[in-house]
Amino acid sequence: MVNWRAVLVGFGVELVLGLFAFALPGIGHAAAGLVGGFVAGWMAAGSVWNGALHGLLAGALGGVVVVSLLVLASVVVGLAFAPAGALGLGVAALSLVVFFALAVDSAVAGAIGGLLAD
Repeated sequence: MVNWRAVLVGFGVELVLGLFAFALPGIGHAAAGLVGGFVAGWMAAGSVWNGALHGLLAGALGGVVVVSLLVLASVVVGLAFAPAGALGLGVAALSLVVFFALAVDSAVAGAIGGLLAD
């Protein structure tokens, strides 16, 4: 059973830390995903698998939000400045990479959180 409170708290932690992560591009955003996934896994407790699942869901939720913003921004910029569709395909491909990166590191940190919560 999914503990949605743990997932939403982990997502909230990722979101807040992600806003401050612009001071350390790359490192800060990865750390935000790790901390948010750890919090979700720790709150869910149960087992390593349960922590990984909750960390993955928190990271995936954060990834969906980030990817949606990236694609929306690329569509606006693409319509304003670039030939139709030229920018959108590249941003969509990059967005998938960002989505998987946010989800996977959160799942690993969630597994560690689930392990330590026992």
